[in-house]
This record gives sequence, C-alpha cells and structure tokens, in this order.
Amino acid sequence: MNNQIMTTYIGRLMDEFVQGGVKEAVVCPGSRSTPLAMLALAHQDINVHVLVDERSAAFYALGLAKASQKPVLLICTSGTAAANFYPAIVEAHYSRVPLIVLTADRPHELREVGAPQAIDQQFLFGKFVKWFTDLALPEESQTMLRYVQTAAARASHISMQEPKGPVQVNVPLREPLLPDLAIDPFHREATDTKKVLSAGHAFPNDHVMSELVTIMNQSTRGLIVAGELHTKEEQEAVLRLSKALHVPILADPLSHLRNGHENEELIIDAYDSLLKDQALQQHLLPDMVIRFGPMPVSKPLFKWLEKHAEVKQIVVDAGGGFRDPGLSASYVIESHVATFVDEVLNRADQREDTNYLNCWQSVNSSFRTHAAQYSDEDLTFEGNVYRQLQHLLPKESVLFIGNSMPIRDVDTFFETQSKSFRMLANRGANGIDGVVSTALGTYAALKQPITLVIGDLSFYHDMNGLLAAKLMEIPLTVVLLNNDGGGIFSFLPQASDEPYYEKLFGTPTGLNFEYASKLYGGTYSKPTTKQELHDVYMSHIHEPGLHLIEIETDRHSRVGKHRQMMDEILGEVKKECLLS
Repeated sequence: MNNQIMTTYIGRLMDEFVQGGVKEAVVCPGSRSTPLAMLALAHQDINVHVLVDERSAAFYALGLAKASQKPVLLICTSGTAAANFYPAIVEAHYSRVPLIVLTADRPHELREVGAPQAIDQQFLFGKFVKWFTDLALPEESQTMLRYVQTAAARASHISMQEPKGPVQVNVPLREPLLPDLAIDPFHREATDTKKVLSAGHAFPNDHVMSELVTIMNQSTRGLIVAGELHTKEEQEAVLRLSKALHVPILADPLSHLRNGHENEELIIDAYDSLLKDQALQQHLLPDMVIRFGPMPVSKPLFKWLEKHAEVKQIVVDAGGGFRDPGLSASYVIESHVATFVDEVLNRADQREDTNYLNCWQSVNSSFRTHAAQYSDEDLTFEGNVYRQLQHLLPKESVLFIGNSMPIRDVDTFFETQSKSFRMLANRGANGIDGVVSTALGTYAALKQPITLVIGDLSFYHDMNGLLAAKLMEIPLTVVLLNNDGGGIFSFLPQASDEPYYEKLFGTPTGLNFEYASKLYGGTYSKPTTKQELHDVYMSHIHEPGLHLIEIETDRHSRVGKHRQMMDEILGEVKKECLLS
C-alpha cells in the first residue's frame, strides 16, 4: 500500500511538470531517486536521457534547456550526487536557463543522524536557484495531491518567469522505493483541473519612453549593440529598429544576427578589432547606444562603453535584471525586445540620416577586405582555423563555442554571411567546465549536427561528456585547438613573468587526445593543411558519434602573429579612411 501512495504522489508531480511545459528529463542512476526516474520514464510525454556522471548530466540538461528555452528536469539521488550539479546550476543562473532540479533525499528522520549517502540538501544551491522547496513525504489525501501538484506547477512557472533560471525541488522518500506501475500513476479525476500560472509581459513606462524617443530623435550617431538573443522574434525586432533608425548593429556572435538574415549591410562584425585602435575609437564614437541582451564578449567594446559614460546608454532587459558591468548605463528598461521596438517605432520620427551608419560600414568593409589578403594556410595560427571553419559549417547546424580563446576568436574572425546556423556558448559564468556536455545537450533540442570548437584544457575538463555522443549516437565534430596549455594567458600581463608564467598559467599537459577518441569509439584526424582540414571535416559532419579533429597550434607565437596582423590591417583601414 505504501508504494501505491508514493506512486500516485510522484505520478501527480510528474504529470503536473508536463502540464507546465516539461518534455525532457535528464536522469542520473541512483537508488533513492528510483521513483522519480521510473515515473519520468513511464510518462508518455517525457523523453528521458540517462547519463551516469552527474556533472556531465547537469551540463547536458543545461544545453538542452538553453537550445529549447523550455524547462528541463534534472534528476539525481541523495548525497553528493546533487553537489556535482553545482557548476551547471551556477551557469544556468547567470545565463538564465530554465532547469528544474529534482534531488531525491532521505526522509527527515534519517537526516543529520549519520545515515549513509545523506547530506544537508536544504538550499544546497544557495542563491543560484530562483526557488527552493523541500516537499512533504508522500501521502494519499486529495489535499496532499493538490499540494504536490501545486509545487510542480510553481517550479515550472518560476523557472520560465523572466529572468528564466533554475529551481530546486527536494524530494524526501521512504522505502520501499519501487513504484507500483500496475496502477495508473497519472490518473486524474474529472474534477481535478490543471494549474495555470501565467506570466505577464513587461511594458516600458510611458514617461520614460517619451524621454527615450526624444533622445533617439535628437541623436545623429546612434548605435545598437546586440548581445545574446534567443528568439527569431527578438532578432527580427532589432533588425527592424536598426533599419528604421538607420543605425548600425554591433552584433555579438551569440546574437544570431551575423548569419541567416537579410539586411546584412546593417551588421558590423569587425568592431572588436576596430575598437582596439584609439583613433578609430574616437572616429566611431556614438552619441547614443541601445543595448539588447547581455554585454557582448568583446573586451574592447566593453572598455569603450565603460570609458564613455557621458554617451546616453540604454539597456533593454526583459528579465528585469541588472546587466551593466561597466556601470555606464543611463537607462535600464525592463521590457521584452519586440515590445520595446514596437513602442519606439510607433513614436519615433522618420529618419533619413545615414552618415554614421555609412561611417561604420566603410571601416568594417575596409577591415574585412584587408584581412582577406592575408594567407589562411598556416593552421598553427589559430585565427586561420576560424577563417576556414566559418565556411565549412553546414546550413542548419550548431556551432558550440568554447570559452577562453575560442569565443573571442569567433568574434574576431567570423564574418556576416547569409548561411543559417546556430552559434551557442556558455557565457553566464564563462567557465571552461562542462562545455562538451552542454554542446551535446543542444542536439536533443535541435536535432542538428554539432560542431564544437574548443581548447585543449577545456576539452580535458569534460572528456566524460563524450560518452553521450557514443551512447546516443549524436553527430559531434570536435575541432580541438591544442596549444598545450592556457593560451589566453599569453595575452595577459603575467605572460612576461618567467619562470612563474609557464608553471602557473601556461600549464602544458602533453596529453595524446587520440586515445580519448578511441575510448569513446570515435574517429580521429590531425590535419596540418587547409585542404586536409576541409576533407576530414566534410567527411564526418553528418555521421553519428564522435569525430575528433585535433589541430596543433603554437601559443608561444600566437600573440605576436595576431598583433602584427591586426596592426597592419588597422593601419590600412586608417589610411583608407583618412585617419592616419
């Protein structure tokens, strides 16, 4: 009888998650979580993914939720299993990804008494979850069934409420743990209605909007900065605003504006390099900036906006958060992107002035023209790998970008193009852990081949994640840029401090990654020429499983080559634009 009560109780929990929009669950094996795992699998509307490593599973769930923008269940047993979720929960918090973390727990009488596999799971993830609840133990009364149903509805709703993010539902369970699937665990009485919790849309204040439109009408050097944009609706709204106001868009790779859209002439993709030059900074200085999404990855852009707090800077954030790391925003507006844009276009004057837009277009075009004249044959220079990769990516595929140098190099070397593909990355906490697993999780949502471009240290951090590619037959092509250490530190001041630098920051590992590919049943290649890279990439991109392409690069010469190339190109740009 006890297991029937538990079965009905957890069955109601799962069914209400489905009513709240959950379609996917990531499950880690364990004993105490048996009812959660089995009833998730038993529900016909929940697709279950099983991963044995909790840290990898959490990042996999993160990738799935990031790509779908829908809540995903993440289930584990009691004890330190849940603690291994922590890095992914931190990333979900900062990148605003909806996760519902179900942590099975010992019943209250077995807590803090020395019982095995029992830790304090109350508020385990601290402020990194939007909401925490410790459920009551299963009971059969209608009141308790309504209670657990309400808890599930609240968890789903809060995870999706702007700003989206993770929640934790702690589920204490007594033995016996095996659910009774002879009964219908998801049965509902006709009188039992689902819970509907509906969020409203943030709308800009009328008085403030009047101020903003006045600023826009008076501006002659307006600029749009686009950070990560999740939906086509957001992307199209930003393009509409740019076209109507005749202002350029500095488009971060994660904005999805650099590829697959019309109006490519509005997109500026070389700003990260252009803004490294003082003369160009002054030449391109705006009188107004409208930013959508989080701050882009570009450090020169960030420092430029931070330095010019006198410029009217308007940050539009649907989540009502405060994403202004430079502390330079004049206005922070809580509004959905499309709502804000529609309101501006209903009020703003018609504009014809395109001088400032033409100025940006001129220097951007000049930069790309001169950059194209440099040979891209030498693959030991990482920039040339990216110059190749942008053309190799197939339509309707996913490029997942590692942190540290990869995301910065994509920002520098990827040009605007009409080909449509998705670019994703973990830019909440910007960590190098869990990147492989997150990339694999995106496949469950998008069902598109994945190219992961990643450095050797980040790849090493999450080699466990490769198991999912093998077991789930996910088409994963890894472009592994192996510079044998922490390449990004070569750009920082500590690079000049020998002998400390190599031991503390360079950290070469000397690993042979071919063995990692063999361990997980993948293919392996090590191209050294542009043609070899093309051939091995194109031969495997659509095939299931792991395909590891390792490219050895030289971090010791990287900084010098990069700076020389940029100095020469920027010199030509300034000559062409009469700024020298």
